[in-house]
Amino acid sequence: MLTPSHPLLDLNTFHMDVKAKWFAAFSSEEELRTLLADKRVAEESLLVLGGGSNILFTEDFDGVVLKNNIKGIHIVKETTDRISIEVGGGENWHQLVLHAVNMGWAGIENLSLIPGSVGACPIQNIGAYGVEVKDVIHTVTALDIHTGTSRQFTNSECQFGYRDSIFKREEKGKWVITKVEFTLRKNATLNTTYGAIKDTLDKMGISFPTIRDVSQTVISIRQSKLPDPAQIGNAGSFFKNPEISKSQFLSLKDLYPSIISYPIDETKVKIPAGWLIEKAGWKGKSFGTYGVHKDQALVLVNYGHAAGEDIKKLSQDIKHSIWEIFGIQLEIEVNII
Repeated sequence: MLTPSHPLLDLNTFHMDVKAKWFAAFSSEEELRTLLADKRVAEESLLVLGGGSNILFTEDFDGVVLKNNIKGIHIVKETTDRISIEVGGGENWHQLVLHAVNMGWAGIENLSLIPGSVGACPIQNIGAYGVEVKDVIHTVTALDIHTGTSRQFTNSECQFGYRDSIFKREEKGKWVITKVEFTLRKNATLNTTYGAIKDTLDKMGISFPTIRDVSQTVISIRQSKLPDPAQIGNAGSFFKNPEISKSQFLSLKDLYPSIISYPIDETKVKIPAGWLIEKAGWKGKSFGTYGVHKDQALVLVNYGHAAGEDIKKLSQDIKHSIWEIFGIQLEIEVNII
């Protein structure tokens, strides 16, 4: 049932004190179809929320907000070395990772403690510490918001890219992701090549880590660098790590010998946006109720009662600064509403 003038303060991790003109939650595809058939939903702007962890509200939402509460984790297929599970879009992502670790299912342990819902993970193609969710997604089931029909997208049809998918481009705003099928491994092939993971495991004296060791290490690293959204409003990384040409990188390296990079191919490299922002002097800058986090320059924070427009303006100022200093165009990762 749609309710009017619904507060969204507890439904977004930036803790923006805004309201939705209309709001409803759904726990099944049938409930979602009923809501989509409502005349008010058809006539108003529509926003589907999962965990509210990748969004910045700059004002009240003049439309309908639907909250995805579809739950469930079901085994679809199992072999001696693989297991396929179908997961409801409303499940909490980190809780799914912990469940997989407890069951001995490998493949997503590097993605521990990423905030948000399962339904949002394919849209963003979430990734961390050398792993992207596209590597384990088999299919994505989504409901057409105009017709109410269900469709299954294969991995290739999702057209995954770096923090990107077809759901952020051609199909943006056309679908509600209700279920995701993942294929995980029973015999782990661990990815511990990312420097911080390897260094932390070495310090702990763990030479032969398990998926639980990797998960707990990632959790420890993230907790040491990233603010808890329950304590300080934030949406995690606000910017994508930019990709630049190798020639541009070599020119920058002459000016900034300490610049960090990760090779993509023979012609392109990836530069950590956090390094650029910190080098430009933004890390830890506070503007009263909002600012840049003191430990992670990628994270913009709401210290309490900040306006979304202020944080939006801060992000634009940072983008302009990085362009002026480095000639690199930063891309915002968070959805600004």
